[in-house]
Amino acid sequence: MKITEEQVRYVAALSNLQLSVEEVAHLRADLDGILEHIDRLNEIDTSGVEPMAQVLYEAEDTATLRADTPVEPLGNAAAMANAPQSGAGYFKVPKVIER
Repeated sequence: MKITEEQVRYVAALSNLQLSVEEVAHLRADLDGILEHIDRLNEIDTSGVEPMAQVLYEAEDTATLRADTPVEPLGNAAAMANAPQSGAGYFKVPKVIER
């Protein structure tokens, strides 16, 4: 395996996740499979392939893009109208990081 249990636990800690032993083993196998697939993709010769910036299907030039028209901004009062809690013009949310 290319990825170690220690690396899985490190990434989980960065994501603030607490994983069981079974979850670590499962994620280790999944991540290993992803890395093996990427290795296979890296073996493909793409020297004659031009880079692509935008993939569009056969249609009008702007078929997948909306018109760029200016609109008035939402405004603070309208943004706060459906907030469960707000104060001083800001959304109030519970603290999620406790390290």
